[in-house]
This record gives sequence, C-alpha cells and structure tokens, in this order.
Amino acid sequence: MFTIAPVAAQQIVKFPASQPNERKPIELRAELYLPKVQGPAPALVMMHGCSGWQPAVRYSLRDYAADMQSRGYVVLNLDSFGPRYYAGDEMCASNYQLQQALSYRTADAFDAARYLGAQPFVDRNHMFLMGQSNGGSVAMRAARADVVGKYAPSPADARFRGVAAFYPWCGVYQGTVKLTVPLQIFSGGQDTWTSAAECAALRTTGAPFDVVVYPQAAHSFDLEVITQKYQGFLIGKDPQAASDSRRRLTAFLAEYRYR
Repeated sequence: MFTIAPVAAQQIVKFPASQPNERKPIELRAELYLPKVQGPAPALVMMHGCSGWQPAVRYSLRDYAADMQSRGYVVLNLDSFGPRYYAGDEMCASNYQLQQALSYRTADAFDAARYLGAQPFVDRNHMFLMGQSNGGSVAMRAARADVVGKYAPSPADARFRGVAAFYPWCGVYQGTVKLTVPLQIFSGGQDTWTSAAECAALRTTGAPFDVVVYPQAAHSFDLEVITQKYQGFLIGKDPQAASDSRRRLTAFLAEYRYR
C-alpha cells in the first residue's frame, strides 16, 4: 500500500481567481511542494471534492503530495472553497452549488496552470491535474477540447498534459466528447453518489481514455475515513482501491511525463 507520512508544504501561495463567483475579487490559495531535483520539473495540480479542505481530505491530498513530491513532481494542492468562505457540508448538500462550482473551479484549474507555468522550477509542457469527486468532475471538464479552447485558446497558453479523476460525476459529459489530453477515471462500484456505470458508458475521441472500476469500493475510497453515510451516501476508504488507484495514477503520470 502506498502510504507516505504527509509533510508540510514548502509554502502557501496565492494568485487571483479569474472567475471569483463573488462580487469582489478573490485570491485562491494553495499548498506548494517542491521536489529535490535539478532543473524544471513536471507539476501536478490537485483539487479537493465538495467538502473542501476538511481534515480527512486535506490529509489524503497531503499524502498524495508527499508521494508525488518524492517522485520528482512539483505539487500544488489547491483550495477553491476556503478563499470564497464556502462551507464544505453546505456545498455537498446542494446540487445547485455544485453545478456552479464546476464552472468557476474549471477556471481555478487553469488559473493554477498559469501560475505554475510562470514558475522557473516548473516544466510547463508537463503539467497534470487530478481531482476527487467534484474536483474530479472539474478535471474531466479540463480535458474537453471545447473547454480547453475556452480557457487556453492559444497553444502558448498553460495547459494540462493529462488529467485523472477520482469518483467524479460523469454527467459532465453528454454524448461523444472530444478530448484534448489523456483522461484516467477511477470509480467505485458501490458508489451511490456518483455512478461508476455512467463513467464506464462514456464515449470519447481525440485522446486516450480509460475507466477503472473497483467493484467493492464506495465514494471517497482513497480518504482516511471509516465506512459511513454522509449526506445520505455511502463513503469510506477501500484499501485495495486506494492502493491500486495510487499505483495506476503514478503510472499514468509517468507515461506522459516525458512525451
């Protein structure tokens, strides 16, 4: 099982949100982790789910960050809700607010890419995005050709080389969707919140696409939480799914790291 003690970020960074979703401008915040490597390094942006930076989520993402940092990646753990003063429990309970979040959080993802792409320690041609739950649906949107064309219309704009989505709501795709970059999805077969079957039925063109379904796993299968009901849905860690999806994520990133 891949478990690395979470480490403190080197620093907290802030940058403007191009789509604040509020009446006044806001600055996004993120934890930045730097690897011990020479020269520009590939980078990974991580996006939380609907509960925001609640303790179990932040612990999980910091564990990912420590792992990927040790593998030579710059990691940016992005907080979309804290700077907007949005409460996680309230967000998770409102489909309307989650639908809104898909739009401004997609902008957040590309804002993060622009921030990283401007840093001398980042290989801007090899930046990746991963998200959990609502953040996973945002990652899926960031792979769509029409969305990339909106937020990064020029080939010189900061873009992602590949994206990975953990237990996302796959309803963000309708019909056959053209992808600009490779997309990897991980879903739980016992997930009653976001349907694995809906993800498995997706049709895409344009770039590599893969869905892995863990038959016994529920929602949030990679978080350090016991199996329980949250917002009326089953959530909880599945050690086998957590370990295998981490291994596959690492392989996915490595496959496109040098292309």
